[in-house]
Amino acid sequence: MYGNCTQLRGHFEAEGQAYVLRVPSNFMITLAAGTKLTCAEAVKSLLKHSRRWEVRSAGTGSKGERWYAWAWLATTSPRHHLLIRRHLKTGDLAFHYCFVPEGQLLTKTRLIRAAGLRWPVEEDFEFGKDCFGLDQCQARLYTAIARHAVLVMAALAICAVTTALLKDRTDTQAPPPVRADQPPPAEPGMIPLTIPEIKRLLAALTTRPPPRWLVIHWDAWTRRHQARSRWFHKRARLARDAEIALVS
Repeated sequence: MYGNCTQLRGHFEAEGQAYVLRVPSNFMITLAAGTKLTCAEAVKSLLKHSRRWEVRSAGTGSKGERWYAWAWLATTSPRHHLLIRRHLKTGDLAFHYCFVPEGQLLTKTRLIRAAGLRWPVEEDFEFGKDCFGLDQCQARLYTAIARHAVLVMAALAICAVTTALLKDRTDTQAPPPVRADQPPPAEPGMIPLTIPEIKRLLAALTTRPPPRWLVIHWDAWTRRHQARSRWFHKRARLARDAEIALVS
C-alpha cells in the first residue's frame, strides 16, 4: 500500500506529480465537512445508496472489459480525493488516495483510468517472476542483485517487443460473439503469440530443441485452445455486460 507512505506522497506533491495510490481500509481522511474517518467508515456512512456508485470499466483485459462500481469522495483539500472501487460480484473494496495538482484536469474518468494502469504493472512483475526468474536470485550484494534484475528485464523486454511486433501477424482469432446464444465458430483460430509463449519457443529452439514439428504443433494447439476458451468466455459475458450497460 504505497499510498500509506507520507514521504512518498509528499515527494510527489512537491514535484507537482499527480498520483492515484492504493491505501488500506484504515487510512484516515478528512472530509470536506472536517470529519475524520477511515476509508471503510466513510464508505459505510456516505456511500450506502446504490446511486452513489457508477459502473465503469477499469480497462480492457484479455477476456473483455474489467467492470467495477466506482465512487469518489471529496476531502478538505480540493486537490485530494478518495476513489473507491467495488467488485460487482464479491463486493470487495479497494481504496485509492488521489492527488491532482492545480491546473490539471480533475475528473473521475481520469482517476479511474490511472487506477486501471495497475494491472499492466502487475503483469510485468508476474511475467518477470514466473517466466524469467526475477525473484529467484540468491545474491545478497547490491551489485549482484542489480545485475540479475537488469538481465531479467532485458530478457523480458526482448520477448515483449517481439510479441508486439508479431501480434497482427499471429492473431487469427475468429470474430468475437455478438449474441449470448450465438453458436461457436467451426474454427476458433489462434490467439496472438504471448510473452510466455515467445520465451518458451526461444528456449525450445535454442537449447537441445525437440523436433521442430513438435514445437510448432504444440504451440498451435495451445493457442487454438486458448482462442476457443476466450471466445466462449466472451459469449458468456455478453448477457452480464448488457446488464452492466443498463445500470451504468
